[in-house]
Amino acid sequence: MRLLLQQRPDGREAPRFVQLQLQPDLLGGWTLLRETGQIGGRSTLKREQYADQASARSALESARDAQLKRGFQLMFAQGADAPR
Repeated sequence: MRLLLQQRPDGREAPRFVQLQLQPDLLGGWTLLRETGQIGGRSTLKREQYADQASARSALESARDAQLKRGFQLMFAQGADAPR
């Protein structure tokens, strides 16, 4: 599952983005990847480990909701059960 959120450009600098991605790991757990940065610039990647898919999905939805409150817009959602 993958979500891409982006701020509206304000004309002064490149818009910021947040990409949230859920991936299963080899030990039966789940990893939430959070990549943030400016489009065309540097970005940072953070990884969070979760024991089950439900808690990982809950963390993804919380992160998505926090970014939506900050003014980001959902630009892309991928995955069979991608949250909207």
